[in-house]
Amino acid sequence: MDARVEVPRYEMHEEVEVDPSKTALIVVDMQNDFVKKGGTLVVPDAEATIPKIKGLLALARGSGMKVIFTQDTHNEGDPEWEIWPEHVREDSWGWQIVDELRPLEDELVIRKVRYDAFYGTHLDHFLRTWNMDTLILCGTVANICVHYTAASAALRWFKVTIPKDATSALEPFDLESSLRQTSFLFNGKITQSRAITVDV
Repeated sequence: MDARVEVPRYEMHEEVEVDPSKTALIVVDMQNDFVKKGGTLVVPDAEATIPKIKGLLALARGSGMKVIFTQDTHNEGDPEWEIWPEHVREDSWGWQIVDELRPLEDELVIRKVRYDAFYGTHLDHFLRTWNMDTLILCGTVANICVHYTAASAALRWFKVTIPKDATSALEPFDLESSLRQTSFLFNGKITQSRAITVDV
């Protein structure tokens, strides 16, 4: 049955000012398999977000903000390949973070095996050690790895901001519904990448 569902409105913040000493930018799963032609599980709008994410990286690096990349990582027999086609096999081309967003040597890369970047990783440890209280999340996929990482962060009482134009999903509805849930359930701030400024 074909049905139309309207996503309830959520607030779009015209400006979000963050303290760079307490904020981390998390770039979620911008890997070749999800972003580039020839990838095994390409998200249609992911490549178009690269310039916006590059802008956020420039802001973060220029202001001293912590930068973290997540890298979805799977190997033979991974049960996630029963849900999705094979993707991001460790050490393959598809597993690598796209060249345009390559992490710097001193930036943290979190290899994760599930949607949630906190699950089974040291992410929370580093954020607490660095005294972070605010996370800016971008990347792909909006309603999967971005969403579950945002949810897990909010449940740990981190403040969450998601720049819509730097985040992609398999379907427009998935993006909108995820952003609405982040705003409604987690008190997260939804904005555009250009609207994020640093408090200096």
